[in-house]
Amino acid sequence: MRVAVLLYDGFTALDAVGPYEVLCRLPGVSVTMVAERAGPIRTDTGELTLVATRSLASVERADVLLVPGGGERGTTATMANTAVLDFIRRVHRHSTWTTSVCTGSLILGAAGLLRGLPATTYWASRPHLADAGAVCAPGRFVEAGKIITAAGVSAGIDMGLHLAARLSNERVAQAMQLAVEYDPDPPFDTGSPEKAGPELRRLALELLADVAREAEGPRPG
Repeated sequence: MRVAVLLYDGFTALDAVGPYEVLCRLPGVSVTMVAERAGPIRTDTGELTLVATRSLASVERADVLLVPGGGERGTTATMANTAVLDFIRRVHRHSTWTTSVCTGSLILGAAGLLRGLPATTYWASRPHLADAGAVCAPGRFVEAGKIITAAGVSAGIDMGLHLAARLSNERVAQAMQLAVEYDPDPPFDTGSPEKAGPELRRLALELLADVAREAEGPRPG
């Protein structure tokens, strides 16, 4: 069972690494990082890179395709990248599961995969799902046929566990939850826009925007 995680300049690290940590240890499953060109790929903060070991051209098929979200720059550029969109459509034709985390669903939408389907994405990007022809649905992840979309960032771990049960069985998925000790007990109850309120929503987006501006600034010598 082959899982391909798509990387692109400006993706969000946990969107890719969260599901990876759950899936990479499943019996009979191999996970490969892929990108338009093999090599180091910079995340949205500009301070971290992951290495894609395969190029898109070298990957004909995958049983599972996972598309992480990213900052506005990375997501927008990837939504317009015809080479990436063609790759997504090509792999999706034969995949068992096509999945996304956070704004990765907007990239799936740009590839034309979400028309008429329920889907989710990062909370601040929910209005853009309609532009992709999708129907915004509640939940940490949404399954529609063979497409599974996860909400923002950390929701990718929830989706990864759900997918682990699909690829193996519930007992193995439960064991993987224990293996990564995923037992959330956050110190605050502000993890959704509905709970946080307008002031914290504004601050959250400001913090993300500040990091994005710093990532685009001069690189240290």
